[in-house]
Amino acid sequence: MKKTIKYVVYDIIRNRFVIGYTILLLLLSISFFWFESDPNKGLLSLLNIILMVIPLVSVIFSTIHFYNSYEFIELLSAQPMSRRTIYFSQFLGLCFSLGMAFLIGVGLPTLIFDGSMRGLTLVSGGLLITLTFVAIAFLASVITKDKAKAIGVALAVWFYLCILYDGMVLMVLVNMADYPMEKASLLFSALNPMDLARILVLMQLDVSALMGITGAVFQNFFSSTWGVFISFVLLLLWVLTPVFFGYRIFSKKDL
Repeated sequence: MKKTIKYVVYDIIRNRFVIGYTILLLLLSISFFWFESDPNKGLLSLLNIILMVIPLVSVIFSTIHFYNSYEFIELLSAQPMSRRTIYFSQFLGLCFSLGMAFLIGVGLPTLIFDGSMRGLTLVSGGLLITLTFVAIAFLASVITKDKAKAIGVALAVWFYLCILYDGMVLMVLVNMADYPMEKASLLFSALNPMDLARILVLMQLDVSALMGITGAVFQNFFSSTWGVFISFVLLLLWVLTPVFFGYRIFSKKDL
């Protein structure tokens, strides 16, 4: 598996898109911190990039890479190599490559300009978001052999988690405004990795006072050691669940 992972990583890091993606993230991160006197504002600007651009790039690039590597995957399947080795070598190689692009482009400037727990939370959450959407892309890719359909499914999941879900939750909270929905808001947040990452960072920036009673509930939960631990476990589950189902489908799929 190590040799296959090295080949996948070497193939991806030479990709011009990945190189450009890394440089773009690096320039944006440095500019956000350089032109803002308050590091908190730089973190908020980076948070918007992490929640919108990085998931989109991760899910599209991962899906395209999977289909571009399909002939290589078929070649590996003809060798005395297990489906598990093939699937996870591709997945881990892609996770390592995009993860390193994120760490170099966002993590390095963040830890240099703001090496506090706030910056570490932002980098950790962004890295898990990257891995989550790589896993979702692989799941969408193994469901169908049609490249366009797989990209459509992956984009639909991105649109739902990044845009549609928050609108649906807001509609529910507005319609149920007469009822105590603070604890329900915690549950809604757990069902979306984007919201988990966003709230974890916002709580580190002490902006809960702007969120009213719900913000106080979030502050009590997400600022505690136990709450942070549960949040990162949930984010990790968002990575592992698509990986598990993707592997189950791939292991039984006729290539």
